[in-house]
Amino acid sequence: PNPFNPVTNIKYSLPKTGFVSIKIYDVVGRMVKELVSEVKETGSYSVAFNGSQFASGVYFYRFETGSFSDTKRMVLVK
Repeated sequence: PNPFNPVTNIKYSLPKTGFVSIKIYDVVGRMVKELVSEVKETGSYSVAFNGSQFASGVYFYRFETGSFSDTKRMVLVK
């Protein structure tokens, strides 16, 4: 989702049912938004992040489920 203005979709797939957490962090590591925090069934999903209330710049989203976690960078350009 790079760069985006002001909305981007984060897509993910789950091989098995489990608790999913997706959080957005600013460049200094402060959590600015929690997009998902719930148990999800097996399948493919998409969640929208609306950055219209945030300043332009680099943000990170962290995806966690079970023993898997991943962090990706995204750039908000206004």
